[in-house]
Amino acid sequence: MSWAGPEDIYLSTSLASYLDKKLLVLLRDGRKLMGILRSFDQFANAVLEGACERVIVGELYCDIPLGLYVIRGENVVLIGELDLEREELPPHMTCVSAAEIRRAQKAEREASDLKGTMRKRMEFLDLD
Repeated sequence: MSWAGPEDIYLSTSLASYLDKKLLVLLRDGRKLMGILRSFDQFANAVLEGACERVIVGELYCDIPLGLYVIRGENVVLIGELDLEREELPPHMTCVSAAEIRRAQKAEREASDLKGTMRKRMEFLDLD
């Protein structure tokens, strides 16, 4: 049997206030998940119903459906309630297909890799 300290009580009461509400969950690896919180435990492990991953690249975005999703608490960075009365995204954002967002992610990754490679190649010049 483990002892529950006061911080455990605060965690459970704050997550309890989010039950049956639409949440945004930011994970350690940078992914953003949205869904309705259906259950949680003292470790902040959570179950989202109707979950989707929101992928954003520049001004493009895509919500990739995940269904019922279990999130391990140690991977959670931030949990916040979504305001259903307000628009979730600025009007200039464009919704695209999952295939299009994956292509955009790949192009962004390749551009970032190229930038890093160029930086390494230029280091030998020691321009200081």
